[in-house]
Amino acid sequence: MSIFKACDIRGIYGKELDELQAFEIGRAFGTFIDGKNAVVGGDARISTPLLKEKVIEGLLLSGCDVIDIGIVPTPTFYFAKTYLNIYGGVMVTASHNPSEYNGFKIAFGDLPVTEEDIKKMENLVKTKNFKQGRGKLIDRFVLNEYENYIQSFFTSINNSLKVVVDGGNGIAGPTAVNLFRRLNYEVETLFCEPDGTFPNREPNPAVEKNLEHLKRKVVEVNANFGVAFDGDGDRVAFVDENGKVIPSEKIIIIFAKYLFKKYGPGKIIYDHKCSTIVEKEIRKLGGEAVREKSGHAFIKRSFLQQNAVMAGEISGHYFFKELGGDDGIFSALLMGEIINTLGKKLSELANEIPNYYITPDIRIAYPYDKEKLFEMVKKEFSEYTIDTLDGVRVIFPNGWGLIRLSVTEPIITMRFEGDTPEDLIKIKELFKEKIPTLKKLI
Repeated sequence: MSIFKACDIRGIYGKELDELQAFEIGRAFGTFIDGKNAVVGGDARISTPLLKEKVIEGLLLSGCDVIDIGIVPTPTFYFAKTYLNIYGGVMVTASHNPSEYNGFKIAFGDLPVTEEDIKKMENLVKTKNFKQGRGKLIDRFVLNEYENYIQSFFTSINNSLKVVVDGGNGIAGPTAVNLFRRLNYEVETLFCEPDGTFPNREPNPAVEKNLEHLKRKVVEVNANFGVAFDGDGDRVAFVDENGKVIPSEKIIIIFAKYLFKKYGPGKIIYDHKCSTIVEKEIRKLGGEAVREKSGHAFIKRSFLQQNAVMAGEISGHYFFKELGGDDGIFSALLMGEIINTLGKKLSELANEIPNYYITPDIRIAYPYDKEKLFEMVKKEFSEYTIDTLDGVRVIFPNGWGLIRLSVTEPIITMRFEGDTPEDLIKIKELFKEKIPTLKKLI
């Protein structure tokens, strides 16, 4: 699988991605934005400093003035691009991927990158038809301004609330801890020292096994809730006071309820993989739920173009109108505000939302022809409604099943939902029966 993905550039450092490629990607992006200025940041991975140095070198030789903001969370990078009025930007990060990965998140103009933009950059790297120039490098520390900006959306709490912050040894931990403490929370910390080897857990908070330490710690210290960040701080997972992980669908609904009361009902953009509970509950609240293709850039583009109140993915990305984008740290603070303002436990907020019957996001290496798989699903389930927004989604009278390609890894992802537990089992078994290659994999 190419390092040039649908929404960003990503691969295993030293095997799929190295310093020469970083330099050429810098040249390609500098050429792509025609030598306009660019902001560059990086996460705490071991390979980041070298890759960051080389991508900057490439940008400078393509005529871009580069503002280096150092090692910061990805939300700080997005903030810096707007705050400093910079046209383009490169964030050196592999986000939630394991420590051996690294990559580049690309930003320019007002909207997220498209698959076509990434393909154009890949072609520039191949042809090496780079723009020539000599830009200048400026160091600019913006983390303090970012923290002040995020704090400005909140007021100090009056109640005594305790939060456990699991930084996962990524870059977001220290900033999140600092902001919670500024707002008068009692904070317990887990793995908040940045360490690019991620020695305590993998940096993906959407996988429940990575939250075992947090679940135990919340109960042990009698905290009101816990938050866990990914490697670069744009994603977050939530654990209630009982040490139970709250599914992302319920988090989207909790946020939407609160924001609708604050600003009035509006549009909510949600991930194609989410349970139908999101659409049902948003409608009940008087809002409009818009289902979108999975992937950060797809969700963000729809969120911005439709002027939505917020957007959410099951991966833990939450986007807010106030920010014009996603931010795991802002999301964590907003949840604290909701718990404080409403005077309810996180478990109570979650329990107000009806239960639903859905599998986790099933992620598997599929060793056979993936296009043939999709064609087989369409053929075998032709009597039902087929949705091809993202992969193949089969819609039954009592649920649905989805198979799609991951935009970040060389795998397929699947999810199944039923109106009842029995319906869920039947739908999953039907897929195994009709698609023999899936039988041993799910």
